[in-house]
Amino acid sequence: MTKTLRVELGADSYPIAVGTGILNRVGEFLTRDIKSNKVLIVSDSFVKARYMPIVHQSLTDAGFNVNAIEIPAGEESKSLAQFSRIQDSLVAHQLDRGSVLIALGGGVIGDLGGFAAAVYMRGISYVQIPTTLQAQVDASVGGKTAINHPKGKNLIGAFHQPKLVLIDVDTLKTLPQRDIRSGLIEVIKMGVIRDEPLFEMVEENLDAILNLEDAILIEIISSACVNKAEIVAKDEKESGLRMVLNYGHTFGHALEAVTDYNRYRHGEAVSIGMNCAAQLAVNLGMFSETDFQRQRTLLNRVKLPLTFPDDLTPEAICGAMYLDKKTLAGKLRLILPTRIGEVVICDDVEDRHVLEAISQCF
Repeated sequence: MTKTLRVELGADSYPIAVGTGILNRVGEFLTRDIKSNKVLIVSDSFVKARYMPIVHQSLTDAGFNVNAIEIPAGEESKSLAQFSRIQDSLVAHQLDRGSVLIALGGGVIGDLGGFAAAVYMRGISYVQIPTTLQAQVDASVGGKTAINHPKGKNLIGAFHQPKLVLIDVDTLKTLPQRDIRSGLIEVIKMGVIRDEPLFEMVEENLDAILNLEDAILIEIISSACVNKAEIVAKDEKESGLRMVLNYGHTFGHALEAVTDYNRYRHGEAVSIGMNCAAQLAVNLGMFSETDFQRQRTLLNRVKLPLTFPDDLTPEAICGAMYLDKKTLAGKLRLILPTRIGEVVICDDVEDRHVLEAISQCF
């Protein structure tokens, strides 16, 4: 079973395929959409061992000239050092402007590989093959590519749309349960910001989702991708509407930064961020206690964290939020919920209210 969606961006439009058994057909998909035969696959050690042979064989069988580079697993690899290694590999293997970079892995590989493709020879084509739930429903769609700076997440990057996104839900079967739960936050987030029926779908089918049943996985991933594709089509460069996708992320990115990106999965930090943003919205009279508790209940059922660690302070978290790229003229720009299915962009929330909400989430 395969569902095919499309991100409509004029000349930069591209398809998204969601289903099972897709890794075995990568060569077939690329033959349809890619004209060059020279490919560099970027992956990490975890993914390489499990999926590189399948993808490599599929591409070779389809007539592609394939090379690969392995990047250490983990958020720390979204760095200038690993970015430079990929550039070196692109040069060494003599990829040209018609060549293709394939990002095979989770969000780190997608962001890093996409940024490498965005700047090599001023931009070459790349294909996203996300292997984690978080990457499948969020990072692989929309063309945001980046690496981290020691002072903040994703501060160095570019908008560069992929030519193709291939999502094989079979890859989720080898992930630790912690990564499945962490990735599910991006589906829940999409439900909160614009799709209450999707939120309800997760509420009603959580056991089947966590048991990795194919049909429900394809359904929620497709729904999340459709939502994101619609947002990206209306606001590709994040000048307005697309900012709603950052719900929970300003708090979450700050938490990741002050814990050196090595304590939390991205989705876990976003879960805490969503809880904090919702608490702030309740405090400001924008969000009902009923909907606040509904979100908390679902996050609790998924076993995601809701509170900041005791060894941090509200001031440290708030300070790190100002290094987030979503600040505007020195003011925090926050995405706050008004109900399940709707959020608003706020850039006039006073620090004292932000600090109060953070304090309530310890």
